[in-house]
Order: sequence, then structure tokens, then C-alpha cells
Amino acid sequence: MADRIDLVRRSLEDTTQREFNRRVDEQATRLTDAVRAGRLDNPSFGLGIELEAYAVDDTGRLTRVPDAVLEGPCEKELGRHNVEFNTSPNRFDGDEATVQAAQLRRRYRRVQQAAEQADTEIVLDAMWTIPPREGTQAYLSDVRERDGVTIAENMTPSARYWAIDNDVLGQTEGAITLSVPGAEREFPSILFESLASSIQPHVQVPDVEAFPRYYNTAIRTLGPVLAVATNAPLLPPDLYDIEDPYRVLEETDHELRIPVFEQSINQAWEKVCFPAEIQRTAETIDTLVADPTCAPFLREWLADGDRETLTDRFWELNHKRGTYWRWLRAVIGGQPVGQGDHWSIRIEYRPLPTQPTIAENIGFQWLVAGLVRGLCAADHPLVSLEHDAAKRSFYSAVKNGLDADLVWVTADGDRTTDRAVLYEELFAFARRGLRMQGIATESIEEYLAPLEARWTARTTPSRWKLDRVREQLDAGMPFDDAVHEMQTEYIRQARTGEPITQWP
Repeated sequence: MADRIDLVRRSLEDTTQREFNRRVDEQATRLTDAVRAGRLDNPSFGLGIELEAYAVDDTGRLTRVPDAVLEGPCEKELGRHNVEFNTSPNRFDGDEATVQAAQLRRRYRRVQQAAEQADTEIVLDAMWTIPPREGTQAYLSDVRERDGVTIAENMTPSARYWAIDNDVLGQTEGAITLSVPGAEREFPSILFESLASSIQPHVQVPDVEAFPRYYNTAIRTLGPVLAVATNAPLLPPDLYDIEDPYRVLEETDHELRIPVFEQSINQAWEKVCFPAEIQRTAETIDTLVADPTCAPFLREWLADGDRETLTDRFWELNHKRGTYWRWLRAVIGGQPVGQGDHWSIRIEYRPLPTQPTIAENIGFQWLVAGLVRGLCAADHPLVSLEHDAAKRSFYSAVKNGLDADLVWVTADGDRTTDRAVLYEELFAFARRGLRMQGIATESIEEYLAPLEARWTARTTPSRWKLDRVREQLDAGMPFDDAVHEMQTEYIRQARTGEPITQWP
């Protein structure tokens, strides 16, 4: 098997892109035929989740994930400091949903125990702000050249990640800028994307013909759901160049993960963006094929043998999906649940930041799944909301959190910007969807009530962070120290397992 440098060089060749695109086109045609033939139907809804986190040392500073930790039930992510947890997909019903929640708890506990043995901690947070000892700029800019390939030293040594990085750098003349309130920075790698961590709930839809309604409805929920979830209002303080820290607190986005990810890629192509709506399920394949190709690989570089499984038969198409970065996307194939064929289609809900506790992360999985299920089962008119209005709501939530200008269509068909009306209905239909799937009321309240309390208390993790930094500034503390103190307290409170609304 070729080494990583050779794989990157081959990925960037024009001949590779032509052959890759040819295979993508051919596989997309076959997959479209399968969609039209009803091969993606399944007997049940399904659930899954991805959860990203990062590692800190015993002083709270960012650090690399120890090798012993990666031997546990977690995966590597873009940065050497990142880890990702995944659950096996389950049926979306009362018993299986709680089984999945328990599975995620167990996996996180095992990994955390391994981390403790190496004097590290895995933190459930959306953006690290206490940099490693060399400083954030130095850490994210530590690159070297080998045989014409740029290698970020603190990026996980993966041919795929290196190829994506070099493809983007090739489009941007070797430099990528980050511009947010208070910070203007330039980096020689996309690694600054690893500032942020996220969760991605997955909802398998059993009826392929109904998929567009579920997908288009989910688009209209992105802004309101993100507004409750915001948890990334500040970069590491050594990235700022400011005279007035209070101005940063006033002007910063509540969810910096969104501009960080968009700016890390979109200076090459506009690939990270708000999703378009669809009229037919097959359009999800058409838009994937039309997306600019980034870092193409061919299956034979990494695997031998015949293409016997579904994953192998659509290998290049699935590889391309890995760089199709919409804030909501369709995933065809993968791991279906239920007793159907080995085909499935699911919604991957992508804009949500990692939450402080396992319970709150599971809560957002249940909120998303229950909300989309409840709205569609009721034939709710939210899907009639203009796409542009949904997009404006989303980016207002990015900027302003729970103070966002949100638009909703009520069950009676009335258009409203009243957030109280919106959230009353949002949580009501999420509960309705969960009850329809046989989830017990006490379980629903265990996971949804703490999220609803965020709205009633007007508190999110991002608001808590900004308030704590402001309090420290008011007490005369320098900005860097105020952010450090806030982050240290965040980690301490997250360990308790109490929801954010219960934190002092």
C-alpha cells in the first residue's frame, strides 16, 4: 500500500480527478436508479450520533490525545487533540433510543478513564480557548514540506486530511485567512478548523418518497435549534488583537464554529454552506455530484478485492460525500437499521456544537429526531416557510444565539417572529414525535426539559461563557486571564454532569 505522501501526490493529479469523477458519475447513476426503484425503503426510523471532543492536560491546556486513549471506543479527528465518538445506529423507538444513550455514556466513560491514566482529560466543548504552551498561532501554523506536500504537524497523520489540506492550499496560494470580530489571522493550513468540535445527529427515514419533506422540514429548523445550542463564542485569546475586550464580547458570534469551518474551506470553493431544498430524493445525489471535487482517492489505493458490499460498490461516491459540507446533508447507504435491505437514507444534521454534558448532547439528538418526526407526521406547514427566511434565521442564530431574529410558521399556518410562540411549538412537536416512537414521558423529560429550560432561562453555553468573562473583566482581570478562568470553570462544571441552566 502506498505511503501517505504518495497518496496525497496522486490525489492531486489531474488524471486522478478525471477518473474519480468518471466513477462518481457512473456510481451516481446506479444509485439514482436504486432510489427510484424503492431500494432505500426500510421498515423503521433510525437514530445515530457523532460527538467530537478535545483533550487537555492537567493544567487545562490543549494537548494531543494519548495513543492509549485512541485504543478505546473513539476515533481520530482532524487535529491530534481531537477525538470523535460514534454510536451504532439503532431503531428510533423507546427501547433502542435509550440503549443508544447508554452506549454513548459508556464509551465516553471508558475513554475518559483511559485519558485520566495519561494525565489528560477529554472535554465536551465546542471550542478550546486555553492554547497549548507554544501558543495558538504557532500550534496551528506548524507546517513542513516533504516532496512538495504541506504537512501540518498537529494534524492527524492521515492521507485524506493531508490531501484535503493541500487541495485547499493549492486553490488559495498557500494561505487561508480567518476573519471574525477582534481577530484577523492567516494560516498555512486548514488546521484552524480544529478549533471547533460538533455533534451530528442522524435520522434514518424509512420512506424514500417522503424523504424530501423530512429534509426540507429539517432545513427550516436549523436556526431555532442552533440558537438553543450555541457554545462557541470565543477563540483562544492569543488570537485576538484588541484594545477593548468588551467590544469583542458584544460583537462576537455566539457560534464561531460556523464561520471558522466556512472560512477554512470556502476561500477555495463554496462547499460549506446552508443547504438547498429538494423536490425529489434523487436531487440529493445530483447536488453531491455537482459539488466541486476535493482530494479525490481511488478505492484500489486503499483496499484490495472485489466490490462486494454496498460501501465498496459506491466507494468513490461515498468518498466525495466526505467533502460535501452542507449544514444539513443526505447520506445514502451506510448502516441501515431494521429488517430491510442493506440500503438506507438518512438526514445528517450538522451545525450543532458539542454540548457540556453527555445528557445535553443526547438531548439534542432527541430534539432533532423528535422535532422532524413530529412536524412531518402532523403535516405541519413549517415546510412552507421561504428558504431565504430559513437561511436568514440560521445565520442570525449563528450571530446572536437566543436573541436571533427567527421566523416560524405555526401549526395554524401563521407566520411569526415571536420566539416564545416558536419555542413553545418547537418543544411541543419534538415531544409529540418522541411519543409517537414509543419513548416514555419520563425519558423525554429527562433529555428535553434541560434544553427547554435554556429558552425559559435565556441561557445557553455561549451566553454563560460570555457572562463569566465579562464578570472577570469587571473585577479587573486581563482579557486572557478572564477567558482562562472561564474555561477552567466550564471544565469543572461540565464534570458534574449538571445541565448548563444549573451552573452558577
